[in-house]
Amino acid sequence: MTSTTTTDGAQHGLTEHSHGGTVVPQSSRGQRFTSYDVEAFEVPGGREEDWRFTPTKRLKGLHDGTATATGSIKVAVDSGDAAKVETVGRDDSRLGDGGVPADRIAAQAWSSFTEATVVTVPKDTQPSAPISITVEGPGEGQTAFGHLQVRAEQFAEATVVIDYRGSGVLGDNVEFVVEDSARLSVVSIHDWADDATQVSSEHAGLGRDSVFRHLAVTLGGDLVRVNTTVNYGDKGGDAELLGLYFADAGQHLEHRMLVDHSMPNCRSNVLYKGALQGDGAHSVWIGDVLIRAAAEGTETFELNRNLVLTQGARADSVPNLEIETGEIEGAGHASATGRFDDEQLFYLQARGIPQEQARRLVVRGFFGEILQKITVPEVRERLEAAIEAELAVVGA
Repeated sequence: MTSTTTTDGAQHGLTEHSHGGTVVPQSSRGQRFTSYDVEAFEVPGGREEDWRFTPTKRLKGLHDGTATATGSIKVAVDSGDAAKVETVGRDDSRLGDGGVPADRIAAQAWSSFTEATVVTVPKDTQPSAPISITVEGPGEGQTAFGHLQVRAEQFAEATVVIDYRGSGVLGDNVEFVVEDSARLSVVSIHDWADDATQVSSEHAGLGRDSVFRHLAVTLGGDLVRVNTTVNYGDKGGDAELLGLYFADAGQHLEHRMLVDHSMPNCRSNVLYKGALQGDGAHSVWIGDVLIRAAAEGTETFELNRNLVLTQGARADSVPNLEIETGEIEGAGHASATGRFDDEQLFYLQARGIPQEQARRLVVRGFFGEILQKITVPEVRERLEAAIEAELAVVGA
C-alpha cells in the first residue's frame, strides 16, 4: 500500500504538475552533484536553493575559499578496549567509504584536512559502554578543518557519542560506515561557545540489513549548519534520524538531510523537533527523501515540529519527498511551526500552576518524544538540564 502526504507545492519549491500522482520537484535530488574537487562547485551567492536560508556573510569564508586553516582541532576518543582508534593520513584508502562531498564547503574541508581520526568497532563486537569522541574547536578567532570516520564492521553493535565544544570556525566531514548486519547508534552534540561557526557534512553508508540510529543535538554556536546524507548500499537497511535543537537570540541553527533510497526493502524515519526564543533566533530544517525507481518496498516518513517561544524568532521548515516508483510500502512527510497552545496553558493554569511553570511543562512535553529515545542516561540527563537552562532564560 502506498500513502503520500504532501504540503503546499509552491512553499516547498515543487512544480504544479505531477507524474504518476507524485509531485515532481524542480530540481531532482537524484541529479545532485558530488566531487572531492573544491573548484568543481561554484561559490554560493545565497540565492541557490541549497543556500537561500543560510546567511553566507556569517560563514567566515568557509564557502568562498578565503578561510584558511590557522589552527587545529583536538580529537579525544574514550573507547576502552572496545574499538580501534587510529590517526591516519589523507591517503588512507578507507576514507570516502561513507560518501562524497556534495557542496563547496564539504569539498573544501576534504581538501584541507591534514589527518583524520578513524574509530573502528571490530566484527561481532558489542561494547558494553558508549564510545565517547570529543572534538575541541581551534579557539576563538581560529579556523580548522577536520575529518572523522566511525566504522561498525559486520555484526558489530555500538553506541557512539560525538561531543563538539569550544570556540572557533570548523568545516568538517564525518563518515559513518555501517557494514552488513551491523547496528550503529550515534548521538552528535553541537554545544559550542557563542562565537563558534561550524559547517559539518555527515555521510552515512549502510550495508545489507544494517541499522543506523542518529540523534543530532544542536544547542550552542553562532552559526551551525549540519548536512546529513544516508546512502543504502544493499537491501534491508534501516535508518532513523532524530534531532533536537534550541535556538537563542541571534543564533542560526540549520539542519539539512537527504535520505537516498536506492535499494529495495529499506526503511527510514526522520523526526526533528526545535524550539526558538529571542530576537533573531533562526532555525532551518530541510528534509529531502528520494525514492529511486529500483527502491521497491521502501517505507519512509519524515516529520519536523517547531515551537516558537517569543516574538522575533523564525523557523523555516521544508520537507521534500521525491518518488520514482509506485511499488513502495509507504511514504509521507509533514511539518508544523507554531506558538504555545493557549488551551494547554489555560488548562494548567486553571489547576493552580503558575504561568511560567506551565510554559516549562509544555516545552518539556514537546521534547519528551525525542528525549525518551535516548538510551544513554548521562546524555539524556545532560540534555534535560540544558533544556531547563534554556527555559530559565525564557522566564527571565
